[in-house]
Amino acid sequence: MASIDLDSPSVSAGGNGSAQAKQRVADGIAGLKSYGLLYGSSPVMLDLYEQIERVACTDATALIIGESGTGKELIARTIHDKSGRKDAPFVAVNCGAIPDELIEAELFGHEKGSFTGAVAGRLGYFEHANGGTLFLDEITEMAPVRQVKLLRALETGTFYRVGGNDLISGDVRVIAATNRDPAVAVKENGLREDLMYRLAVFPLRAPPLRERDSDRELLAQHFLALLNQQEGASKSFSKRSIETLRTWSWPGNVRELKNAVYRAFILAEKTVELPHPHLASRVKKAVTQGDAMSVWIGTPLADAQKQIILGTLKYCGGDKRRAAKALGVSLKTLYNRLSAYGGEEGAEEEVEQS
Repeated sequence: MASIDLDSPSVSAGGNGSAQAKQRVADGIAGLKSYGLLYGSSPVMLDLYEQIERVACTDATALIIGESGTGKELIARTIHDKSGRKDAPFVAVNCGAIPDELIEAELFGHEKGSFTGAVAGRLGYFEHANGGTLFLDEITEMAPVRQVKLLRALETGTFYRVGGNDLISGDVRVIAATNRDPAVAVKENGLREDLMYRLAVFPLRAPPLRERDSDRELLAQHFLALLNQQEGASKSFSKRSIETLRTWSWPGNVRELKNAVYRAFILAEKTVELPHPHLASRVKKAVTQGDAMSVWIGTPLADAQKQIILGTLKYCGGDKRRAAKALGVSLKTLYNRLSAYGGEEGAEEEVEQS
């Protein structure tokens, strides 16, 4: 059975599918345009392609703003692939998944003995990406005090390894991304204002799928065609599935759509049924009253855990650090859970207010 890669523009068979093969499949979908690793023919996507074309040929830093599941890393990779740095490394880092006390060492490297556990020296992401592109995802999850050294590295092109005295020069293009409004993040002290301006030399917006009406069906057909090719199948969507594609808002964006097609493909014999997400849910929603939540008796443990996590995140106003602390788990664990759920946007669908 084929496997699905949530961080790629299409479905892969264990990671062995070639970009050329995927492009041939895309070419077979009438009306579907592609640009680099991105697929879509809607006006907002065509405008995005034009903006990427303009910024790719420069070394300007870029800030990609968009909801989870919209393909921010794909945009960054496409910028890299279209640039003069395409033959150099592309290094992607999720800032929210790295503990606060380690992020400086991860970015800039460290010398042996510089802190407990540093049994050997190690290069950081900036050095690994030298000559290429460093993609900093969820930049607003980095503590402001840590953002100071990042700002200095961007402005001077130099940095020190943790515990080191040698000034290191690097040739790295930085592209950052966030699912938050940068201005709001600045106001809430999640992002330094000077860093925001330094990153947003060229801001880009990853459009949500609900603004890409003409792309929903095309993308779903593309994902299905890839699965058919990999499995030697000839499955097709039912008429009801096409209606679901057109009417559901897909709050989890392309990631949600891709997962829905994949699940439906596994279950289908010949005709792929894509049930409407609202109608497909059989688990009773938890009910929240202020800072309390009621979970129905008989709710499967996995579903109860999901409802509690999403409910806590919603109560914390989307602040992942605060939610992780309230739940008594690490920020990395919370990120892993949200990734498994397809992002945190589903919170409102899982929890009812009373």
